[in-house]
Amino acid sequence: MILIVNGEALESAATTLAELLAALDYEGDWLATAVNSDLVHKADRVEFLLSDGDRIEILSPMQGG
Repeated sequence: MILIVNGEALESAATTLAELLAALDYEGDWLATAVNSDLVHKADRVEFLLSDGDRIEILSPMQGG
């Protein structure tokens, strides 16, 4: 399926948000995720099913100033 991840089109076989994060090597407790502008909590990612055309935003903290 085609997903829009952080504004970029991506073809992925992932069916859940957790699978997508693993495939993209996103790890850690500090991630914030949203699908179609709705926040998805960490505990819900394993069961959160993705659909073709979903818009996913993945935010991770960055150091700097």
